[in-house]
Amino acid sequence: MAAKIKFGTDGWRAVIADDFTFSNVRACAQGVVDYLKGIGSGTKGVVIGYDTRFASEDFAAAAAEVLAGNGIKVFLFPKPAPTPVTSYTVTAMKADGAIMLTASHNPGNYNGFKYKVETGSSAPSEVISLIEENTNAVIKNAAEPRRIDINDAIRKKIITYHDPYISYAKHLNKLIDIEALKRHPLKIVVDSMFGAGIGYFKNILDGGKIEVHEINKVRNPLFPGIQPEPINKNLGKLARYVIRDNAVIGFATDGDADRIGVMDENGTYLNTQEVFALLALYFLEIRKERGAIVKTLTSTDMLFTLGQIYKVPVFETPVGFKYVAPVMMQEKALLGGEESGGYGFRGHIPERDGILAGLYLLDLIIKTGKTPSQLLADLFKKVGPHYYDRIDIHITEDAKRDMVDRMTNNTVDRIGALKVVNLDTRDGFRYKLEDGSWMLVRFSGTEPLIRIYAESSSRQEVQNLLQQGRDILGG
Repeated sequence: MAAKIKFGTDGWRAVIADDFTFSNVRACAQGVVDYLKGIGSGTKGVVIGYDTRFASEDFAAAAAEVLAGNGIKVFLFPKPAPTPVTSYTVTAMKADGAIMLTASHNPGNYNGFKYKVETGSSAPSEVISLIEENTNAVIKNAAEPRRIDINDAIRKKIITYHDPYISYAKHLNKLIDIEALKRHPLKIVVDSMFGAGIGYFKNILDGGKIEVHEINKVRNPLFPGIQPEPINKNLGKLARYVIRDNAVIGFATDGDADRIGVMDENGTYLNTQEVFALLALYFLEIRKERGAIVKTLTSTDMLFTLGQIYKVPVFETPVGFKYVAPVMMQEKALLGGEESGGYGFRGHIPERDGILAGLYLLDLIIKTGKTPSQLLADLFKKVGPHYYDRIDIHITEDAKRDMVDRMTNNTVDRIGALKVVNLDTRDGFRYKLEDGSWMLVRFSGTEPLIRIYAESSSRQEVQNLLQQGRDILGG
């Protein structure tokens, strides 16, 4: 019997040709069909997008055939596109939802299946639970989903190809004055990491004075030399090109371009917490906008300080944009984000968008006339120095269970010389310390690993906290 499919923080991911097979993708597609029909939906159609991974277009076609076979209209992309573009297209087409074939930042031997609801946001937990249950029922019953050959479905106009770029680019122009950006003679370097964001910054900013030098700009499902996660250890090439080209900033988008990594003008990595706080400062100080900020437990406490300075509320959720998005919509939030480098914005979809985040950062540089390192110095003047780091520890499922039990049953009153003043167990174990520092041990919902996070006013203390997190786990 095939293994059960488990949807994590943002969809289901598995190794291609091991668990990620055409049979299981069809089962997931049938799970979506059964969910939509169960709530009396599915009449407006479903968008299907995919990234640059191995056979993503074929897996997308397999999913489309199942939806078409069940009488659901499909808007299928003709080429790879970022997840935020897929999400936006749901709202642009007024569709019932979207399927996105992507494993985001996972290594090249993975692929994945995400579902977006009619708002374009990540499906909430209750929806994912229903799709997961439906999918596993298909697998358990060894039921072959009804499907129509893609060519027949295209002839019958049940499946239609839809290029999303033009409507997405027009929408971005409503959020930010791109023509004004293009008038400035700046150099930027973009690392598309062989992923779905290839060409987006270059095409959007084309025709003006901005020079965009794009690297890793061809489709290569092997992601040679890198994992498509835009964090410091994967961005050495970007740093070198920023320095070589005398660029003002460097951007990197992950495999499906819903997340962004940033290098300053010196080729120094701006961590995701710093970027989140700079985006908040951009809206609050430069654009003079007001509204709530939504952050996850792993995101920086700088946002609480900015909230106090500018008198806006800050809400905190468990990790995952499926938790951030509902609060953003409920509170009409200015922006929301998470430590992984994904940020969403008011007026756009309640979902992460690495491309729009990059354009906003570029606008911040232009409007202030300051470099990223100068902007970071200004931020620290407002909120005080904040340093952050994270370590990832790959483990087995048995070891994971043992560690969860150990942490659940052990009381931690002090970490090093500091007293624990609060323990938050909504998503892992986050220890708030008496000096304002914090350390979080969290078990990933999408990968077999543990992540330890820490933030403090001292770089050395961050490293101490990370080591003490290891000690709490048992080394």
